[in-house]
Amino acid sequence: MKAVVYSGSSAKITIQDRPKPLILEPTDAIIKLLHTTICGTDLHILQGHVPTCTPGRILGHEGVGVIESLGPAVTTTFTIGQTVLISCITSCGTCHFCRRKMPSQCSSGGWILGNTIDGTQAEYVRIPHASFSLHALPQSIDPKVAVTLSDTIPTAYECGILNGHITPGSTVAIIGTGPIGLMILQMARNLFGPAITVVVGRGQPRLDTAKAMGADHTLSVLEGGEEAVISSALGLTIGNRGFDVVIEAVGTKESFGIAQGLVGAGGTIASLGVFGESCELHLEKLWNRNICLRTRLVDAVSTPDLLQIVESGGISPGFLVSHGFSFDQIHDAYEAFELSSKHGALKVVVTMPEPHSNGVS
Repeated sequence: MKAVVYSGSSAKITIQDRPKPLILEPTDAIIKLLHTTICGTDLHILQGHVPTCTPGRILGHEGVGVIESLGPAVTTTFTIGQTVLISCITSCGTCHFCRRKMPSQCSSGGWILGNTIDGTQAEYVRIPHASFSLHALPQSIDPKVAVTLSDTIPTAYECGILNGHITPGSTVAIIGTGPIGLMILQMARNLFGPAITVVVGRGQPRLDTAKAMGADHTLSVLEGGEEAVISSALGLTIGNRGFDVVIEAVGTKESFGIAQGLVGAGGTIASLGVFGESCELHLEKLWNRNICLRTRLVDAVSTPDLLQIVESGGISPGFLVSHGFSFDQIHDAYEAFELSSKHGALKVVVTMPEPHSNGVS
C-alpha cells in the first residue's frame, strides 16, 4: 500500500510503499481508508515538537473508512464492509483512565495513531481496541465532512466548550481562528447562547470568516500587538472586567499571554494549543483573581453525542472542509494546510484511490 511517512529529515514526509497492516491482536480491525486529513499536530511532528513520533512512522490520526477485517474479540455490532469513523484517540475501554472517561491517557492507547504506531495517512490502517475506537457513520453525514469528527469537532467541544465551562450568558473570548477556534465559535453560539463572543486572530480573511459566523467582535494581533489587543478586548466587557471564558486555541507564548490578560476574576482559561516551548504563567497577577486554568488532550468520549448533534443540524461542520486533494497530491495538501493563510485553507480532505486505480495492495 501507499503511505505518508515521517522522514525526520529536511524532506519531512515521503510517500512510500509499505506492507498492508495485519490483525495483530484479537481486538484489532483493519480499515481501508476512504478519506483522511492533516492536523496541526502533524505539523508539530514535522517541526520536531513530538519526540514520541520517530522517523519511519506513517502519519495521521483522523479518517473515515470501510472495515476490511475484524479480530475475533471485536464483539460489537461492527461488520465487514461497514463505513466507520476512526477516533483520533484509541481507547481500551477498561483501564483506570478509560473508566474515568479519560482515554487520552489510556494505558494501552491514547494518541497513538500516527504517533507511536502507524496512522491513517495510508490506504489501510490497523485500529487497536476497535470496539471502543471506531464509530458507525450515519448515512446522513457526508464522509468527507465526517473526517472532522475524528478530532477537530470533539477537540473543540471537550477542550474548548466543556473545559471553558461556557454557560448561557457567558462572556467568551476565543484566541485563534483555525478550524478548532472557528468550530468553538459555532458551537458556543449555536448551543450555549453566550452574551458576547470576541475572536482574536491574525489574518484578516479568517477574522472575516469569524465575523460572518456571528462573532460579535474580531481583533487582530497584527494591529498594535498583544497589549493593544488585550486593551481593546477588555474594553468590550462591562467595566473592563474581563471575560468569563477565554479559550486559547493556538499554543504560543503570545496567545497564552493574551489569554492571561483577558480572563476576568472568577473566569476560566481553557488552553488547548499544542505548545512546543515553555510559557510564562503570571501568577503574580492572577493568584488572587480566583481563576481556573485547564488543559486537556481530547478524549473523544463525546463523539457519539456529536454525531447526533450533527445529524440533527445543531452544528454544521461542513464549512471546515475548504480543500480537497487526491492521495497522490498529498504534498500539495500539506503545503495548503501549512500555508493556510496563503491558500485560504481550513481543513484539507485527502481522498484515497479506488482499489482498481493502482496495482498496489
